[in-house]
Amino acid sequence: MVNSHDILETINMIDNENLDVRTITMGISLLDCVDSDIGKSCDKIYDKICRYAGNLVKTGEDISKEYGIPIIHKRIAVTPIAMIAAACPTKSPVHFAKTLDRAAKATGVNFIGGYSALVHKGFGPGDYALIESIPEALSETELVCSSVNIGTTKAGINMDAVAKMGVIVRKLAEMTADRDCIGPAKLVVFCNAPEDNPFMAGAFHGAGEPDCVINVGVSGPGVVRAALAKAGNCDITSVADIVKKTAFKITRMGQLVAREASRRLFVPFGIVDLSLAPTPAVGDSVAHILEEMGLESCGAHGTTAALALLNDAVKKGGIMASSHVGGLSGAFIPVTEDAGMIDAAKCGSLSITKLEAMTAVCSVGLDMIVVPGDTPAEIISAIIADEAAIGMVNSKTTAVRLIPAIGKKAGDELNFGGLLGSGPVMEVNRYSPLKFIRRGGRIPAPMQSLKN
Repeated sequence: MVNSHDILETINMIDNENLDVRTITMGISLLDCVDSDIGKSCDKIYDKICRYAGNLVKTGEDISKEYGIPIIHKRIAVTPIAMIAAACPTKSPVHFAKTLDRAAKATGVNFIGGYSALVHKGFGPGDYALIESIPEALSETELVCSSVNIGTTKAGINMDAVAKMGVIVRKLAEMTADRDCIGPAKLVVFCNAPEDNPFMAGAFHGAGEPDCVINVGVSGPGVVRAALAKAGNCDITSVADIVKKTAFKITRMGQLVAREASRRLFVPFGIVDLSLAPTPAVGDSVAHILEEMGLESCGAHGTTAALALLNDAVKKGGIMASSHVGGLSGAFIPVTEDAGMIDAAKCGSLSITKLEAMTAVCSVGLDMIVVPGDTPAEIISAIIADEAAIGMVNSKTTAVRLIPAIGKKAGDELNFGGLLGSGPVMEVNRYSPLKFIRRGGRIPAPMQSLKN
């Protein structure tokens, strides 16, 4: 039974500690929109998205007002468009991107994800054309997000796709250089991509998902940090218990919003993603949680261990609060979107190599990292390959979202504003991986894949 203390505690979390529901994301299957006539297919896609998601924004706003819970974004994720584009081999997939953008604007959502391809074991019909079209598609749309899955634990890593994605990321940055290189901020390269992730830019609606579903992503780094600050000088076991209990409370709020949105929209409830998703706002930082544990600055020796504790405790606390947990679930460490990460990168305590080590124990990977504008495509590809290898060997999701800042060098700053934030340009290792990347082929699946 809910008591007055619990109610007051939640109100304080919302008012003073940046507790919010980061996103309600509606997943929509477009498999029944396939047509060899691309015009007809686009019409079907637009009509279905508007029919299913027409009340999504209003429903989110109504729930927010009635319960006093901030719901920051309302989003849509669709079937990977490469699967739909396969039926129209002679037409540019950009037509689909523009249709998604138009539907997103019509429904009023913040982003729409699913301009995606799954190529971890090779390129199927529609995949290569979609990947080639990503720079044009994302530079000519506002709300469309894209992702490409280039590896899995079961399949290994498609190094031909890895090589291609380095070129795509760089080209996309060049095509949006007049807009602070915003294009690559809407593109994620995955290993072990989840089919039910509600967070952008990597959200898509997997083939195993129902026709339509509601997934919710919660956020509460500020709440966790505040709880640790109140606890004072306790031991590490107590720190883990505090994080677990706090994650339980945060997830219960997310479960409430998810169930209510599902009921009002007459759409099945899918999952709650437990991830602690930071923002550039002061007091809403994962890095500051790690520093509250006792690190002078995020990136210091001990950071990876502290992050491992945090990620594990978040999962353990959240899993008790919801029967359906999915997506990424843990702690995000995007540099430009986290005030503490930004400060740590600026003062030199946080480097890309340290971030790579941290990704072995966190929820995603090298996220929203700004690199010099002259970074060659093969270095971008090699960073993607390294991160995918961590995901493949550890049977976890990893991802890369790098932004080459065209015209800028290490130490400069790139500013997107809003949730995407700003961040310093971080130096990369300049020794060339070109010969390795040009070999192509596929890195074989590890022994961990043989679980049957």
